[in-house]
Amino acid sequence: MDLEQQIKLAMQQVAELGDCQLVEPIEASTLLLESGLDSLGYAMLVAQLEEDLGFDPFTELAIDTYPSTFSEFVAIYQQCASQQ
Repeated sequence: MDLEQQIKLAMQQVAELGDCQLVEPIEASTLLLESGLDSLGYAMLVAQLEEDLGFDPFTELAIDTYPSTFSEFVAIYQQCASQQ
C-alpha cells in the first residue's frame, strides 16, 4: 500500500470514529476543509498517521503553512518519509 492509500485509509477510519461523512472520491484537488473532516478530525488523522507511519511531519519539518488540498497534505508526508 502506498502512502496516499495509507492516508486515505486513515481518513476513513477517523471519519468513522468521529461520525463524519467524507466526500467521495477524495482526489488530489479535494480541499481539506471540504473533505468532511473538521479540525478535530485532522488532529486525530495526524495522530493516527504518526502511529501508523512512525513520524509526524508537522513536528519534524519546518512547515510554513498548513496544506489546503489533499495532494499538498500527501506531499508533506512524502517529503518527511523520504527524510526518514
